[in-house]
Amino acid sequence: MRIGDLARRTGTTTRALRFYESQGLLMAQRAPNGYREYDEDDLRLVNEIQTLQDIGFSLDDTRPFVECLRSGHDSGDSCADSIETYRRKLAEIDGYLERLTAIRADIQARLEERP
Repeated sequence: MRIGDLARRTGTTTRALRFYESQGLLMAQRAPNGYREYDEDDLRLVNEIQTLQDIGFSLDDTRPFVECLRSGHDSGDSCADSIETYRRKLAEIDGYLERLTAIRADIQARLEERP
């Protein structure tokens, strides 16, 4: 499928797909006329990238999942590097929650001190 077809099927833009390619996340084949050609595996990669970004992962965070799929696994989160990325992301979120809880407690205390 060509880049416009992949963009339509994934609900993204050709610009985003070219960016993914420039970042090494997609590797399009080139037709003799120079057009980018993609297959169903590329569709899976883009869907994986989008799903992870939708839940807060950076584009760079998606790399282990993309590599896992490229290596032939059925799921992008079945490799050790992907699991480690999940763990790192959870630790990051826990840190945010702790800071937000402390900020909330401080604001609550300030409100309670008011007459």
